[in-house]
Amino acid sequence: MFRNFKTVSRVLFGRGSFIKMEEILREQRKAETDFAVFVVDDVFRGRPLQDRIPVAETDFLLWVNVDEEPTTDYVDALTDQIRRFNDALPCAVVGIGGGSTLDLAKAVSLMRTNPQSAADYQGWDLIQFPAVYHVGVPTLSGTGAEVSRTTVLIGPKRKLGINSDHTVFDQILLDPDLIASAPAPQRFYTGMDCYIHCVESLSGTYLNAFSRAYGEKALDLCREVFLAPDADADEKLMMASYFGGMSIVYSQVGVCHALSYGLSFVLGIHHGIGNCIVFNQLEAFYPEGVAEFRRMMDANGVILPEHRVSGVPADQLEKMIDVALTLDPLWENALGKDWKEVMTRERIRELYQRM
Repeated sequence: MFRNFKTVSRVLFGRGSFIKMEEILREQRKAETDFAVFVVDDVFRGRPLQDRIPVAETDFLLWVNVDEEPTTDYVDALTDQIRRFNDALPCAVVGIGGGSTLDLAKAVSLMRTNPQSAADYQGWDLIQFPAVYHVGVPTLSGTGAEVSRTTVLIGPKRKLGINSDHTVFDQILLDPDLIASAPAPQRFYTGMDCYIHCVESLSGTYLNAFSRAYGEKALDLCREVFLAPDADADEKLMMASYFGGMSIVYSQVGVCHALSYGLSFVLGIHHGIGNCIVFNQLEAFYPEGVAEFRRMMDANGVILPEHRVSGVPADQLEKMIDVALTLDPLWENALGKDWKEVMTRERIRELYQRM
């Protein structure tokens, strides 16, 4: 099956490159009344980065909170805030933050041009109209959100992305200086998202030379960053995230991400740490990857939370299984077209109960 995916149109990379943001937006400002929306993680409120954001008088600085996984309701509420600020379409939406903030920026850029609730577009290629021009500026690296065609959201029934060519950023700005101050645990868990989805991509049934080329390079960079770090670790991690995201443009993730979605939906565990909790129990599927992941944990002094699922009521455990089983492309990539014969509810339940 051939796929004609869209990728990011323009990429700016380098230490200190955030200074070019004003110039990038200048190209989009066609009239004096044009306004941009900056969707910024509120962890930066009152911190030096706030003063560096080139907010014009007509612009809207929208602080967002990502202490919890982004939801479709939150996207709808943010979209309403933008409409109340100015009912005209923004000339640009700029996301500044980690993967969840970038997903929110992608989502509101879509919702300003599409009429329904964000929950109505969870799935594959349901978006009807192109998004507002949107720019991604990661301050954490690993999720690949800066290059992916999805914005992952928790909806009323499931955790699932808005997967569309229109979701892809028009421009990304990759400044390694912006990830330098990330807290060490968060940096590790987010970086492991990249490592894990490359392991899944490279062992999947959807694999081809395009995905392999990006995925293998991303894995090499992750090994350098988390097993033999040097002065260029931030640059390497930022490029690992980029290459890792590209590796699944023409492929897909697998068992870990499918189970992690169920874990996040029911328990509210953030994506990065959720992936780590799940991956640590998947020796049967990714033996070499899990062994290397554990070496990375040891090298970085990381100890995973344990027994997060023990004591979960039976109905919630069944909901976790339900959510995981909705992700057919992930299971097919991991286990092949007959995946339902391999991955039964009983096997998923047993895996969850180890976590």
